[in-house]
Amino acid sequence: MPDSLNTSENSEGFFEAAANLSISARSGASRTHGDDQFEVELDTPPTNRVSNKYNTDYFQPLRWGIDSLYLSFSGSLYLDQEAKLERLKKLAQAQNPLNQATAQLQVNEHIFEVLDKGSKFFPYALEDNCFRIQLSRNRAKSMPMAYVKISSEYLTHKKVADIVEDLTSVLSVFGELESHPKVSRIDLFVDFASNENMESWKRDAWVTRAEDINQYSVKGEFSGWTIGLGSPMSARLYNKILEILDSNKGYLIPLWNEAGWDGATPIWRLEFEFKRDILSQLDVQALDVCLGNLSGLWSYATIDWLKLTIPSETDTNRSRWPIHPLWLCLSSIDFETSGGALMREFTPQRIPNDKRLFESGFSVVTSYMAREKITDLYEGLYSFCEEIYAYFNSRSIVLGKTLDDFVGERVSVKARRFNTILNKQIDDYEALREAYRKQSGGE
Repeated sequence: MPDSLNTSENSEGFFEAAANLSISARSGASRTHGDDQFEVELDTPPTNRVSNKYNTDYFQPLRWGIDSLYLSFSGSLYLDQEAKLERLKKLAQAQNPLNQATAQLQVNEHIFEVLDKGSKFFPYALEDNCFRIQLSRNRAKSMPMAYVKISSEYLTHKKVADIVEDLTSVLSVFGELESHPKVSRIDLFVDFASNENMESWKRDAWVTRAEDINQYSVKGEFSGWTIGLGSPMSARLYNKILEILDSNKGYLIPLWNEAGWDGATPIWRLEFEFKRDILSQLDVQALDVCLGNLSGLWSYATIDWLKLTIPSETDTNRSRWPIHPLWLCLSSIDFETSGGALMREFTPQRIPNDKRLFESGFSVVTSYMAREKITDLYEGLYSFCEEIYAYFNSRSIVLGKTLDDFVGERVSVKARRFNTILNKQIDDYEALREAYRKQSGGE
């Protein structure tokens, strides 16, 4: 193992704020690279929010830690659980939405959606807002019993040890675990505020073992760099505000605020992805070993594998080029220290946020009002509800259902996807339908 590894939605008005921040990012000032323009040490005493290692006018670390974590667990799936998963998978593949809606499995506090397909080696897949769990067959002795992706949002809410305890408890229901988990992939990140112009250098400023270096833009606006994308190890330096506008990770904003962000300085993320091959080469694939060497991994990534430099026109030896001041800050992040506060609120349910629901609904209602020449919102809502009731009541009659059945079917399908309601098992539901038919027919 290399020496470098030998170390022990959110807030209201989020989208409007993020849009304003995107404007701030576009107007970020370019920094010169002269030594007189940058000092690593602060001349002010440290506070409880920032380290005295950094000139926060230039670089302010806000959060750092693990953004993505994929684990594999050796073991053997219980035969009765495999039979149950097989039955639920077939329900998920059914044409009848009522059958699909019951393709769920409750384990502890989780209501998992059982997916209609898995992969070649992991045919069974379950998902909620905490985990995506893939399970192999009992007879596949050469494969891990489980391959699990832990969600980024869950990693923002709990410590890894607590998450793994939760996950182990879930997996123990499905089979007998034989060993501690191994890391198949881990992504380390730093979120930081800086007015540095991230587009001010050319590709040759990156000195790296990777072959591919690319830069990107969104609607003509520079969004970031990728290095080694698709290889066993890769890096991304990107505008986190632009990414949030697309991915709806508004839960990060209160955490940045708590870390002392001024709400205006552009926020960027440097992220390294370590896949199984590189983790194996570095001998840190065991979870406990990997977690004990996060600083070593970060040092390897920012010193040995990738560096941002200031190219010299007089020296052709790139290894002697001076390190960019931004990189001096980023490479000195200590992953053995706390990477920031954890998110207080979290749900294992994959529910749509208010913006998505209400803006979609508002768009539909206002379109209806414009069609009907209605200008009063309350009149429009009342009229819309009357007509939508009549429309779907007629449609349900054509389908041979009551309106309650029709609505219940749609809600059940959504509830499975959102992990919010454990729907009635199909046998129970069919029994209820049969009883209703008999009562309606006077039997």
